[in-house]
Amino acid sequence: MAEKSRPGGRTARVRAQILAATVDLVAREGVAGFRYEEVAERAGVHRASVYRNWPDRDELVVEALAQYAARQVPFPDTGDLRADLVEFLLGQAAELAEPVGRALENAVSNSESEAVKRTVRRVLDRRLETVRTRLERATDRDELQAVDPLFFAHLVAGPAHLAHMHGVAYGRAEAERTADVVLAGLRATSTTRHSREERG
Repeated sequence: MAEKSRPGGRTARVRAQILAATVDLVAREGVAGFRYEEVAERAGVHRASVYRNWPDRDELVVEALAQYAARQVPFPDTGDLRADLVEFLLGQAAELAEPVGRALENAVSNSESEAVKRTVRRVLDRRLETVRTRLERATDRDELQAVDPLFFAHLVAGPAHLAHMHGVAYGRAEAERTADVVLAGLRATSTTRHSREERG
């Protein structure tokens, strides 16, 4: 898909309104569930503005989601892995409550478009790189033995996603419990593995 030029003024505002409306509707209806008429109504524009700029539904969804590709849930580095992980988990939980978080989840689960899936993967890959960088620093400081970042991400993200799916609150207490269980489990596994290796 050829990259579009970046318009300014009123045109830029209209495009931003349309993209924001698309994210809201994908969050609510999924990729296949929303209609252009709904996008136009929610954005407060004529539907011709939507069709003219994005004649293809997938292009509209891709551009709406791609604007969040550089957005990151921060994984702080204060030198305290547990405290930093808690803040990271709270950031993830907060995003799940926002339209963009729900839109990304819906795009993963119910889109057949490869372009949409590639865009979502790009967002998630950037987040995984954030996790990888923080884990490498933790390993360098002997806070944690080396662990696969994707495995780690699955471990820590699961409770927040499940809580969101069931409409259960996920706050600091839950994030602290998740961090404690995951870190304790990884450290215990590492200790057990080293003990087995020493016994030969």
